[in-house]
Amino acid sequence: MDVKIDDYSQGDKNYVDYLVTGLTDDQLKFIQDNLEEEIEMDGDNLKIRMYFDDNLFPFNSDEAKFKLNDFIAREEIEMNVFLSSFLENL
Repeated sequence: MDVKIDDYSQGDKNYVDYLVTGLTDDQLKFIQDNLEEEIEMDGDNLKIRMYFDDNLFPFNSDEAKFKLNDFIAREEIEMNVFLSSFLENL
């Protein structure tokens, strides 16, 4: 499984879009049926949109503005770990 941040925005609604690739059909179906976030399928790729309050938005800090690539990489790793744990229930 590979997780990449596809898009993000901070404004009226703070969100991060994650593009997830490398999942089996069973894993895709399990995530679609059990994850409560916004999910969109594009072939074998899965796009997950998560919304955040201002205080929880991962790219909100001053430090994130200077080390954005580090914060993006950390967020991708955290989502990968979350999905891996989530899929253990499969």
